Amino acid sequence: MAWRRRGRIGGGVEVLDSIYSVVALVLVLVACVELGDAATAVDVYRLIQYDLAGVPYGSRLAGLNHHACAPPFAPGADLSRTVVMMPVRELNLTFLREYIINNQPLGGLLLLLPQKVSNRIVGEIKSKDDGLMRNILVELEQLLIHANIPYPVYFAFEDDKINAIFADVRRSDATGQPPMAPTGGYKLVVSSPEPKRVSSPTITNIQGWLPGLKGDGDTNQLPTIAVVASYDTFGAAPALSVGSDSNGSGVVALLEIARLFSLLYSNPRTRGRYNLLFGLTSGGPYNYNGTLKWLRSFDQRLRESIDYAICLNSIGSWKNELWIHVSKPPENAYIKQVHESLSDVANELGVTIGIKHKKINISNPRVAWEHEQFSRLRITAVTLSELSAAPELLESTGGLNDTRDSLDEAAVYRTIRLVSESLARHIYGHQGKNIQIFADNSSLALNPSYISAWLDLLSRTPRVAPFLSKTDPIISALKKELSDHTVEVHVQHETIDGMFSFYDSTRATLNIYQVASVAFDLLLLLVVGAYLILLFGFLVVTTRGLDDLINLFRRPPSRKVKAA
Repeated sequence: MAWRRRGRIGGGVEVLDSIYSVVALVLVLVACVELGDAATAVDVYRLIQYDLAGVPYGSRLAGLNHHACAPPFAPGADLSRTVVMMPVRELNLTFLREYIINNQPLGGLLLLLPQKVSNRIVGEIKSKDDGLMRNILVELEQLLIHANIPYPVYFAFEDDKINAIFADVRRSDATGQPPMAPTGGYKLVVSSPEPKRVSSPTITNIQGWLPGLKGDGDTNQLPTIAVVASYDTFGAAPALSVGSDSNGSGVVALLEIARLFSLLYSNPRTRGRYNLLFGLTSGGPYNYNGTLKWLRSFDQRLRESIDYAICLNSIGSWKNELWIHVSKPPENAYIKQVHESLSDVANELGVTIGIKHKKINISNPRVAWEHEQFSRLRITAVTLSELSAAPELLESTGGLNDTRDSLDEAAVYRTIRLVSESLARHIYGHQGKNIQIFADNSSLALNPSYISAWLDLLSRTPRVAPFLSKTDPIISALKKELSDHTVEVHVQHETIDGMFSFYDSTRATLNIYQVASVAFDLLLLLVVGAYLILLFGFLVVTTRGLDDLINLFRRPPSRKVKAA
């Protein structure tokens, strides 16, 4: 009898262990039902988050965990717990503007950019459609960066997987069923912590120097000509703001001009009697804050030695006309000299140089052109640009539309030829003469491979200053390149003025899960429950007998019966 009881006890333990294992497995499966299978993981890029004079702008959240939906939407639809997937190709700016301006709630917004191949925007859009797409991107970007958006906004590039998911979501939405848990669909999840303010964002200026040749016994300070370009960018998505034209084109032009004159200045017989100062400045989108701090670091003697400065800005997509922007009247001797020198070379190249005069207001903190920072310190300077009018704050600073395929390498090439020839003729006293110092097929010819390589590098490198460290690879590369062609290279680190504050979490991984409906969950639970009951009954019968199974369901005797 004791042996039989021990056998029953052992069998009972085995039954219970088996049941506990099955129950634990089922609970794990049920817990995973809601998310189902992971459809795909996608790299996404968050809309910039920043404060301007204490006023919040951009996307204020980063975490995302809602079901996906796709336009069109029924009037009055509640989208507060859904993520709107919206391809830029089909963008309804009216709908988006209405939701943003009227502060209508969204769970999140995922904007799908045209497919990225070799760091270019490509696809079906060509010619006129390509121009239309760029205009849409410009308008979209200006809408987003100047709005305070209380939900996560992300950008992603189209690919086969995400296009298939979007098509599936659109088909599901077309049935009229809202994308909620009861109906299944797709859930978009970004597990990202709350964005934190970037402490003490830095801007880095890099300068190089080519000293001129002094005559014997000449103790006077040689005059200086400065060539300057701002290299950083700003855009709706900091991780995508490569600024191929604004102002990657200006940076590449400066590097090639420095390379050309280093060849001339390396030989005492061809070294000019002018010092050449090359400056790669940061903080361009923020009223050229870095340029101001760079200029303030000059001693008085250097400032007074500068005859004039040429600032290069967005010179990579013009056709027949380039503009000189000035703050001093065009009748100013140096301004007139620069204009005439550039115009002479331009006529030989078959293009024209226009001039635009815009007075500066010292009391206005807005600085539209880089040369205006020079003018505020009474240094003669001009900006050479394809833009005919001054851009607004945070406009034309290297946004989503400013990619490698927006560039015309021939335009960059023409600008380099234009500036280098005019500078050389001025330095060597050949004004008004049709002399090609940097002629093709000569030892001083422009290097198309060098220009193209640097355009490629800058076109795949985001350069938003607050997110660049002091030792960022692109800063190190620019410093090294300038060191190869100039001497006394100096790097200056400064902090962006407190008017701007920036927040991190600029990129993340979006996990897209295919979600089962609640009805499916209930059905699964019923099936699993029935299976467990049958399994339990089978195990009890086979190990303890049918009587024990029946006794489990019998009503226990009352206390009176037990007492009797």
